[in-house]
Amino acid sequence: MQTGKQEEKRAGFFSFIITFVFMFATWIILSGHFEPLLIGLGLLSSLAVAWFFHDLLFAGAGVRDIGVFVRFCRYMPWLIVEIIKANFHMLYLVFHPRMHQMIDPHIIQFQAGLTSDIAITTLANAITLTPGTVTITANADGGFRVHAIDRQSAQGLPGEMQDRVAHVYGETR
Repeated sequence: MQTGKQEEKRAGFFSFIITFVFMFATWIILSGHFEPLLIGLGLLSSLAVAWFFHDLLFAGAGVRDIGVFVRFCRYMPWLIVEIIKANFHMLYLVFHPRMHQMIDPHIIQFQAGLTSDIAITTLANAITLTPGTVTITANADGGFRVHAIDRQSAQGLPGEMQDRVAHVYGETR
């Protein structure tokens, strides 16, 4: 049986590794330079950031969290597509000759059925990031109040976005 100190060291090392991989991957993607010197500097700077800040980014991360991370990475492209579609809908509303008649604000209340704080926060942020909707309140019990600019934006709530967030964090509905 492991002692508490050993588990803390193991969790700290794991969060260091995850932070390093995340920082280095981000550096590679954003820099776009593949010269050995620049890759080496990116590696060193990623190691330094991971050494000093691993407890801030992925505090208490464990092996079981790898699945959440993978599911979240698969969720992000879907969310980006939804944001783009909502942007086009907003463009349509704004440039429509009868814009004043088409805008029909709604406040939607729903119980999300999500239990973890991170899942509730992720859903609230995803709703707010999607043009045409803003999360007014989200409480710890999963209760949401959302403002939608028109009926079409309101119809999608809670819907598929909630289901996908629940899947990311392994929560069943």
